[in-house]
Amino acid sequence: MAGWMAAGVDADDRLDFDAARHVLRSTARRMRPYRGTAVGAVALLMIWTALLVVLPVLFGRAVDAIDSGNREVLNRTIVVYIAITVVNYFLWRAAIIGISRTGEAFLRDLRRTVFSHLLRLSMPYFDREKAGVIVSRMTSDIDSLAEVVQFGLQMFVANALLLGAVAVVLAVLSWQLFVVCLVSIPLIYVASRKFRRDANAAYLQVRDGIGSMLSRLQEGLAGVRVIQAYARTDIEAERFHDVNHDLFQSHMKSTRVAAWYLPIIDMSGVGTTALAIAVGGWMARDGQLSIGTVVAFILLLQNLFEPVQQLSQLFNMIQSAGASLHKLYELLEEPVEVAESSEPVVLSGRGVVEVSGVGFAYNDGVSVLADVDLCIAEGERLALVGPTGAGKSTLAKLIARLYDPTEGNISYNGTDLRDASLESLRKRVVAVPQEGHLFDGTVRDNIRVAKADATDDEIVAALKRIGVLERFEGLPDGIETEVRERGSRLSAGERQLVSLARAAIVDPGVLILDEATSSLDPGTESIVEGAMEALMANRTTIVIAHRLTTASRCDRIGVVDGGRLVELGSHEELMNLDGAYASLFSTWIGAQNPT
Repeated sequence: MAGWMAAGVDADDRLDFDAARHVLRSTARRMRPYRGTAVGAVALLMIWTALLVVLPVLFGRAVDAIDSGNREVLNRTIVVYIAITVVNYFLWRAAIIGISRTGEAFLRDLRRTVFSHLLRLSMPYFDREKAGVIVSRMTSDIDSLAEVVQFGLQMFVANALLLGAVAVVLAVLSWQLFVVCLVSIPLIYVASRKFRRDANAAYLQVRDGIGSMLSRLQEGLAGVRVIQAYARTDIEAERFHDVNHDLFQSHMKSTRVAAWYLPIIDMSGVGTTALAIAVGGWMARDGQLSIGTVVAFILLLQNLFEPVQQLSQLFNMIQSAGASLHKLYELLEEPVEVAESSEPVVLSGRGVVEVSGVGFAYNDGVSVLADVDLCIAEGERLALVGPTGAGKSTLAKLIARLYDPTEGNISYNGTDLRDASLESLRKRVVAVPQEGHLFDGTVRDNIRVAKADATDDEIVAALKRIGVLERFEGLPDGIETEVRERGSRLSAGERQLVSLARAAIVDPGVLILDEATSSLDPGTESIVEGAMEALMANRTTIVIAHRLTTASRCDRIGVVDGGRLVELGSHEELMNLDGAYASLFSTWIGAQNPT
C-alpha cells in the first residue's frame, strides 16, 4: 500500500523564492480593487496595536503608583486603562469587519475568475488534466483560502503589527533587558527556517493528495453502474482506500512537522520570561529599574511571544493558502489554446468548407490525422466513416474548431477558422454530440443554451421545424418540464431531440452530427432520425456515420483510416471502386443480416 513518500512533490510545485514572489505579486495585483478597504482596516489595526501596547505600560505605572502611595496617579491610570479597553473593543470589531470584507470580496471575485477561465479553456486542456484535479481547484484550494480569510488574515496582520510594536516598546523601556531577552532568537530563527521548508513540502503534498482523492471519487461515482454490474465494489473501494490512505499519511506528515516546532516556540517563551524576571529583579533591586517597569516589561514580553506562537500556528494555514494560490494562479495563467484572433473576422452566410493539408496530434505527440485534403460544397451532405479510432471524430472536431490543426488549415468561405471570431464561428458551425448534455432546468432553458436571447416563439418554432413540438408539449408541464440533473427525467431520445432543437434555433451554415440513434429503441429512433433529416435540409452537413445505411444516403462519403482520408466519393462510386468502403459496407451488411 503506497504511503506518503510515494506521492512526492514535484520540484515545480514547491513554493521556492521565485514562486512565492510570483504569488505575492499576483495577489497584490488582484487586491488593487479592494485597496481602500484594506488600508482602512490596517490603519484601524495599527491604532488598536498602539493602544494595546500602552496597556501593560499603564499597568506598570499603576504598580509604581501603588508602591509610592500616589492615589491620584493610580485613579487616573485606571480611568485611562478602562477607556482604552473600551475603545479597543470597537477598533478591533471594525478592523475585523474591514479585513474580512476585503478577503471575502477577493475570494468571491477569484472564484468567478477561475470558473470563467475554466469555461474558456480549450479542449486540449481538459484532455490532459484529470477532472478531480480541476474540481479540487474550486473546492479544496478555495476552501483553504476561505479558512485564511475567515480567521487567519486578521490574526496574521494583527499579530505582525503587535510583534513589531512590542519589540520597539520593550527596547524603549529597557534596552539592556531587551538585549538579554534576544538570547532565544537564534533558536527560533533556525527552527522557523526548517519549519517553513518542511511545512511547504508537506502542504503541497496534501493538496496533490486531495486532488487524487477527488479524481478517484468522481471516477467511482461516474462509473457506479459499471462497478456494480461487474461486482467491482470491493476492488474500487480498495483503490479508493489506497489514495485515501496516502492523503492520511500526507496530513500526518504535516502534523508531525508542526508537532516538533510549536513546543520549541513555547519553550523559548517560557525560558525568556524566566530570564527576564531574574535579570529584571536584580536590576530593580539595584535601583536601575522600577518594579512597575519590570512588571510592564514582563507583560509586554508575553505579548511578544504570544504573537510569535500564533504566527507559527498560522504558518501552516498560510503555507496551505500559498500553495492553493500557487495552483490557482497556474490555472489562471493556463493559455487558451484555441484562441480568438487579435483581429477576428465575422463569418456570415453559408459557403464552402475547405480542409487543406491538415494534420493533428494530441498532447502525447502521436499523430491522429495527416495530409487530409477535403472540400465540402455548400449544402452538401458528407458522411465520415471508418474503423474506431481512425480519426473521423477528430476531423469533425477540427472543422468545428474545438481544436486547431497542428498542420495545414481549415477555412469557411475562404476565411481560415483561426481568423474567425469565435462567436460567429459557433453560429455558423454547430456540432451536435452523440449524447447531448442537459443542465438542471426546464426543456425551454436547455434549448435556450444555444441562444441566450431566444424568445419563446423562437423556441417553439425550432421544435416545430424539426417536427417534435407535439412530443414536448405532451410532457407533464410541456416545455416548462424540469429535466433534472443531466436530463434524467427525459429519455435518451428526448435528450437528443433537445440537442437537435438547440442546433435548429441557431440555424447554422454547417451542421456536424455524431449519429446517435444506435442506442435508441426503434420508435424513438425513427423520431430522432426524422428530426435529424429536417435539421439537415438545405444546409451543409457532416455526419459521423456509425450506420453505413446513413452514409449511403449522403452525397459523398469520406473513408478515414489510420488518420488519412483514403477514399472519397458517392456510395455508388465507392462500391464500384471495391476498396475500403466496399469492404466496410459488406461487413456491416453481413453483421446486420447474419445467416
